[in-house]
Amino acid sequence: MNRRDALVRVIDMLHAEITALKTNDMNALERATSNKLRAIEDLRQLGDGPATPELRGLVEEADRLNDTCRIYVNLMAANVRRRLQLLSGQGGSSYSRGAAAYA
Repeated sequence: MNRRDALVRVIDMLHAEITALKTNDMNALERATSNKLRAIEDLRQLGDGPATPELRGLVEEADRLNDTCRIYVNLMAANVRRRLQLLSGQGGSSYSRGAAAYA
């Protein structure tokens, strides 16, 4: 395997993570995340070297997809926070922690 192939695997797994996040499929998310981490480790083992324009483009795509995953995770966390606030009787949409969180 070369660096290009490893980057393509990372990108494929990022797409799988995004799909799993969109559908709330936690089993698929666990699989995609585990496979992505293996692909990243394979990439690390291949070492550094001069990056061709194609490799730089693949890295940029992987970075964009990773940011998309981060956005989905942040949205999910915000939704959970809001639900917990509603369940606890805190109807506000504030993101600050209340005094009870520090007690």
